[in-house]
Amino acid sequence: MPGTVYLLTNEAMPGLVKIGKTTNDDPQVRMGSLYTTGVPVPFECALAMNVEDSTAVERALHIAFGPNRVNPRREFFRIDLEQSVAVLELLGTEDVTPQVNKENDEISDVERNASKALKKRRPNLNFSEMGIPSGSALQSVATDDVVTVLSDRKVLYKEEQMSLTEATKRSLGLDYAMAPARHWVYEGRNLREIYDETYPRDSV
Repeated sequence: MPGTVYLLTNEAMPGLVKIGKTTNDDPQVRMGSLYTTGVPVPFECALAMNVEDSTAVERALHIAFGPNRVNPRREFFRIDLEQSVAVLELLGTEDVTPQVNKENDEISDVERNASKALKKRRPNLNFSEMGIPSGSALQSVATDDVVTVLSDRKVLYKEEQMSLTEATKRSLGLDYAMAPARHWVYEGRNLREIYDETYPRDSV
């Protein structure tokens, strides 16, 4: 049956993505119903796509990411958000994320700001603080691209100085920015792992 498949995230649940669906009979994505007293900040819709068969697409995603499912009775997966976004974009026919977010306006600005504040407390990448000196090479996980660290926040990509975020965008051929750390490796270690060690959540 036609409907919508969506990806939800929550800043209080880092690394987890909820993959769910609605149908045309009941089209709303009710993020507020998930925002119970046991959840400190609201959920956010990372992507919602209309699909021709919501049950089949949701099932395909659940199977694809099955090894990373946290609980077989819950729709939460410990996966890379960008990876799940890329897959759902291929399977969907129309991006309806703005409509989903508009439908969930009952979540107050105060509550949304609490989520934003939690997100903002994590610092930006700083190569020297992460133990990555200038001149170091970072290898892309997905392509053959290599960037060279120039300073605390800048890299050299194809003879041009830029942020790692911009280098990631260009390397992957995207027209939008995404968090870059998990897409690069330094001396065999993923930058996301190094970042989490440098800036643990319980210290910010």
